[in-house]
Order: sequence, then structure tokens, then C-alpha cells
Amino acid sequence: MSNTFATCDLCDEHKNDTDGAFRVLPPLFKDYGGRIKFAGPVSTVKCFEDNTLVKAAVDSPGQGRVLVVDGGGSLRRALVGGNLGKAAARNGWAGVVVYGCVRDSAELAACDVGIRALALMPLPTEKRNEGQTDVAVQIEGVWIRPGDWLYADEDGIVVMDKPAA
Repeated sequence: MSNTFATCDLCDEHKNDTDGAFRVLPPLFKDYGGRIKFAGPVSTVKCFEDNTLVKAAVDSPGQGRVLVVDGGGSLRRALVGGNLGKAAARNGWAGVVVYGCVRDSAELAACDVGIRALALMPLPTEKRNEGQTDVAVQIEGVWIRPGDWLYADEDGIVVMDKPAA
């Protein structure tokens, strides 16, 4: 995936779209990874304070995809830390967007992968083997589906139903 896009340009191009194929995530996410700009097709994990499925996802081949983790916006547990950040980079994920918290910020910053999350939280998750993979998730009213394309840069995060032209 070429990183020649700009989310502002994509917004200019699609600002009058009314079919819902172009969505913009609210400006709640902070940058924690070694890559500020990343894009790719979406895979999803929906979980709450249990990162078992997040670990399974980043341990699998990423193939340039972006993992969107719907952690329910919980600020009580970190769903991604240094080990999972390293696994995501090693296995070819373009990025991980966490609607929840991450930890090990210095380790995440050293990983060659985009990582966005709401906040830092040093507490790890419980391992209960709960959650769902590759389901449609809703983050702050914005639907994100497996196979959508996510683009993230310094200005924000946008989601489209197909790759940008």
C-alpha cells in the first residue's frame, strides 16, 4: 500500500458523499506506533478487557492489513502492549487501531507499525478467550466492516468501502 495519500485530500474528495461509503473517525485517537501514516484493508476484533483474540490476530500474517480492535472504549485495561506491537510489525500488519488502551509506549514507538488508541493504561487484560473476529464494529457511531479500507495519518483516520483511487 502506497503512503502517498492524505486524509485531508480524501475528505475533500468525498465531503459531499451521502451514501455512507466514506466515514471519518472522531479525533479521539492518539498515535503510539513507529509509523504515523498507514493504510490497508480492515480486519476486526471485538473484545472487552480481554486481548486473547487481538494476540491471535497479530500473531497471524497481516499482509498489509489494519487491525481495528473494538475494545468498547474501555480505559481500564490495555489491549495492546509492546509484545503485541512487535508481533504486528513482524507479521506484516500496516497498523492497529484500538478503541481502548495500550501500554508499553516506549516499546510501541519502536515498532514499525501504525498504532492508534484512546489512551495509555499500564494494567494488562484478563485472558478469558472471549470476543469476536471479523465482525462489523461500531466506534463512536462509525461503522467499520472487515474488508473496508482504513487510512490514517497526522490529521486523522478515514474509512472507505473500497481502496482510494
